[in-house]
Amino acid sequence: MIRAVVFDVGECLVDETREYGTWADWLGVPRHTFAAMFGAVIAQGRDYRDVFQEFEPGFDLHEQRQARADVGQPEHFDESDLYDDVRPALAQLRADGLWLGIAGNQTVRAGGILRDLFTDDVDLIGTSDDWGASKPDLLFFERVAEVVPYEPGEILYVGDRLENDVKPAIAAGMPTALIHRGPWATIQWNSDDAKRLPTLRIDSLGELSEQIAKLNEQGH
Repeated sequence: MIRAVVFDVGECLVDETREYGTWADWLGVPRHTFAAMFGAVIAQGRDYRDVFQEFEPGFDLHEQRQARADVGQPEHFDESDLYDDVRPALAQLRADGLWLGIAGNQTVRAGGILRDLFTDDVDLIGTSDDWGASKPDLLFFERVAEVVPYEPGEILYVGDRLENDVKPAIAAGMPTALIHRGPWATIQWNSDDAKRLPTLRIDSLGELSEQIAKLNEQGH
């Protein structure tokens, strides 16, 4: 039985197009060039942070985040960056009686933004900075299991990346849903792992309510 649903943030709830565009601007790189390099790095199975190294060797993402904040250009997202299906899906899942959470690799600042955006929509919001553990480390998902009041096998983790979301969540004993959007899922969607590993494959968060109900019926 699925009793709880926990969501990743970037490219699951939040469309990061604007955010990566501002990083291209910060680096002084055309946005389409930055996006092309981003896709190439992902397709090669490398860490997305390697993108910054390609344009500026030695680039320190933590330091540059602070540098942006210091000049009034901090990383930012708001209601307009949420995917259109987010609010309706959360409302439906809540109506279905499911426990809901948000947990992703996010900074303290991003965690504050998430809490402002989803104050009444979910039961808990946790970030890698809060927990001192980041995906794909298994410790991150152990933290998820600690804060959700159900067993790991009853927690559906929803994300857009095989390496960061699906594989470590499975290792932690959780069922998973891979959502088909954003650069990672788009590039990985037709791979063998993307076809066989997730419990669910969805094109929209709006599919979750019905798909979870079907899983739970099968569980009986």
